[in-house]
Amino acid sequence: MNSAQPETPMTAEPFPAAAPLLNVVDVSKRFGALQVLKNCSLTVQAKETVVLIGPSGSGKSTLLRCINLLSPADTGGIFFRGEDITHEMKDAPRIRREIGMVFQNFELFQHLTAAENIMLAPMKVLGMSRADAHDVAVELLGKVHIPDKADAYPDELSGGQQQRVAIARALAMKPAVMLYDEPTSALDPEMIREVLDVMAELSAEGMTSIVVTHEMGFARRAADRIVFMESGEIVETAKADDFFGGTVNARARRFLDQILH
Repeated sequence: MNSAQPETPMTAEPFPAAAPLLNVVDVSKRFGALQVLKNCSLTVQAKETVVLIGPSGSGKSTLLRCINLLSPADTGGIFFRGEDITHEMKDAPRIRREIGMVFQNFELFQHLTAAENIMLAPMKVLGMSRADAHDVAVELLGKVHIPDKADAYPDELSGGQQQRVAIARALAMKPAVMLYDEPTSALDPEMIREVLDVMAELSAEGMTSIVVTHEMGFARRAADRIVFMESGEIVETAKADDFFGGTVNARARRFLDQILH
């Protein structure tokens, strides 16, 4: 009689709650002669919202792209749930299922409806049936406050509505972290609030988020921590209340004064 016990799955041991969900350690990135990131380190806990701010060209978007494995880090380490993912480019699709990303320009498929854009990844990647994927899409369109747009094509939607479809598409994979790369920068002013409201609601519900934005109202409202970057470096990290309360270094204060005034 074989008394051997079945093998325990490698994922059976829960990830320690106290450990960072995401840990970026001394990450550097160069494009030719241009040093874009310089020894950047950042930890993000589960359910935390971290907002990255700083002048254009400071490396904020590149840092997000390194985390999402769209642009490999040259040196340093990126750890997700304790796993070193820094150079796991071949395994990037698996990792991106849990690290969703929303871009500036929506990136929707123009020949697919809003619902079909959301359904595509769950069907192709997760093997979900079309009926089940459609149910997920309808639910998520309700979550981003456009339940009546399931059958609309992108060119029939406003920019704000398209970006909310993009958020719903990322949520369809049930990610552990959402990355937002200046999600309102391509929108007209009247459409910005509707997208930021959805993002703030997700943060309030406990979605771990890293947001690159110049929208200081959103940062005040939704961020747990503010990270200020300049010239490829993380210059300041502070709780949101402390950051906006003035307890920041002179470089961060100058930038904040320019943005607010």
